[in-house]
Parts: sequence; structure tokens; C-alpha cells
Amino acid sequence: MSLPPQASRSSSTSRPAYTHRLARFDDLPAIVDIYNSTVASREVTADTEPVSVESRHQWFADHAPERRPLWVVEHEGAILGWMSYSNFYGRPAYSGTAELSIYIHENARGQGLGRYFLDQAILHAPSIGVHTLLGFIFGHNLPSLKLFEVFGFERWANMPRVATLDGIERDLVIMGKRIA
Repeated sequence: MSLPPQASRSSSTSRPAYTHRLARFDDLPAIVDIYNSTVASREVTADTEPVSVESRHQWFADHAPERRPLWVVEHEGAILGWMSYSNFYGRPAYSGTAELSIYIHENARGQGLGRYFLDQAILHAPSIGVHTLLGFIFGHNLPSLKLFEVFGFERWANMPRVATLDGIERDLVIMGKRIA
């Protein structure tokens, strides 16, 4: 996978100039590959085994663009990363709250794509009726915690030792930000 060339980097930030689009069903294999690349790290997802494309069909269908979009960034035909809004809780009173998930291809990490996605998610939230954004992040995932903190998310909850990964109990931190 090639990353955006140096020439496309913004002079003020030295970060690539990204754009996103709504994910298409034919992007699902790349989305799943990126997700599965994080399973072994035990830092990002509570899945302990890779998931199949077929198992994610309903998840993909649940991402209606007008309420819970799923975005991808691609470069030269390769998906660099994806970001999704998901329902926080399946009751109507919580419809203004969404959980954000951001997954970056291993070759695109550390290039500002996570910052791009989070910035765009915050800006877009009011247009889809979202006033509160959440991130569910393992307590030992310091890069993700720091990213959300940079964007003004606060630690709204610490759920100690709620996940067990390879025999190690892990905390889950809920980061929250009120948008409107």
C-alpha cells in the first residue's frame, strides 16, 4: 500500500490532505481486513479472533448514511482507514448519542488519519442529529486515549477489569464529548 505522497501534505500541518466518502458494500473486505489487523494487538478490540466479511453484513447495513454513517479514506484504490458512528444504546431516547470507531491500516498509522476522522466526525455530528459522541477505549490503549483527549473528550467512565484478553483483565474507558 502506498500512502499519499509528500507533495499532498498541507504546509501548515505536514499531514496528508485526506478526504472521505461513504463506504460501499464492496469496501467491506478491506474494512474487515483493517479491523482484523488490530485483533492480535489486544489494544483496540475485544474480539479475540478475526471476524469474517459475512459476519459484518448486518453491521454494515446498520450504518445508514443519514443517521450512522460509515466512512472510508482511500488512496490510489486502497482503503487507508475507516470511521463509523454506531448507536450507543438501542432505545429511542439515546438517538442523539453515538459511539465512534476509528480503524487505520497499519501502513497509514501515525500519519494524522485518526485526527482527520475525529475532526470530521465532530463537525458532521449535528447534521445527523448527534449531540453527544462517545469513544469506548481500552485503558491500556494510550494513543487512542490521547487522541480523544486532544479533541476535548473527557473520561466519563472507567469500567475496571471488564474485559479479559489472554488472561489479563483490562479496563474500558468511556470518553465523551458534548457537541451541541
